[in-house]
Amino acid sequence: MQEFINSLPKLAKDKHKENKSFFTKLKKKPPKQLDYIMQELHDQEFERTDCLKCANCCKTTGPLFTDKDIQRIAKHFKMKEHQFISQYLRVDEDKDYVLQSVPCTFLGSDNYCSIYDVRPKACKEFPHTDRKKFQQISNLTLKNLAVCPAAYNIVEEMKRRLK
Repeated sequence: MQEFINSLPKLAKDKHKENKSFFTKLKKKPPKQLDYIMQELHDQEFERTDCLKCANCCKTTGPLFTDKDIQRIAKHFKMKEHQFISQYLRVDEDKDYVLQSVPCTFLGSDNYCSIYDVRPKACKEFPHTDRKKFQQISNLTLKNLAVCPAAYNIVEEMKRRLK
């Protein structure tokens, strides 16, 4: 598994042009059943992929924190929102709240999340491969292919199925 994770950035880069072209066509004319196909591919992949054996998303990228995420997590820690923000977050170039550093502060050495029950929406939905109107998030998906083995496998299977 670790070997595959390590090779993901190169694999994603090598297939970037092919994937970008595929997503451009998908955006122009999405198949009627795309949401159902994506849900099926997502479910099949996560039957065999154990995120706890990977956690590459938590080790290499930080989620965006919405105002609701900040409220919920600060409450969990019995902190004021501004305290949570100053202790854990920073504002990025897009003016969004993100973690001050990666790997994620809340990731344990066992790959378990210490705030799993109150984790940010972005974490809960990652890698977004079961999202409705999947074709609309192609730029995000292209980035996730370099991070998430499951997303990579799902897109490869989707290309095989839809070509």
